[in-house]
Amino acid sequence: MRIETIRHVHCTVLRATGELDHAGRVRFSACINAVWDWTQGPVLVFDLADLDFYDSSVIGVLAMAMQRMEEEGGGRIIVVRPSAHLLSVLRLTDLLSHVELRGSVDDTVAELTLQSRATAAAAHGGRAAAGRYQRP
Repeated sequence: MRIETIRHVHCTVLRATGELDHAGRVRFSACINAVWDWTQGPVLVFDLADLDFYDSSVIGVLAMAMQRMEEEGGGRIIVVRPSAHLLSVLRLTDLLSHVELRGSVDDTVAELTLQSRATAAAAHGGRAAAGRYQRP
């Protein structure tokens, strides 16, 4: 299994390819722990569409992240481009209600950036963030 991590300002993308079995679950969980503090929350975006094979280990990986988020008081898990089989597994294990689904990594990163800007603008009374010039 190959795990690629991409650090963005508002999220961390974890893209897994190959086969996710028990040994891969241990590596994937360690990777999640290593990038945990890269973003506030954290916001973890999982792109699992290129996995050739996965067993129940995929549930273990997501459940571990969800449990840690619950223990630490927050965070978001976004699953991008899930296969029909993965959706079925998430539904059967009741994990579907705990994750967000999106169609593409690029759109997700853009959406999170816009949400962050809107939140920052609202916090500044609709003005630009401190330190940035805004034309009157």
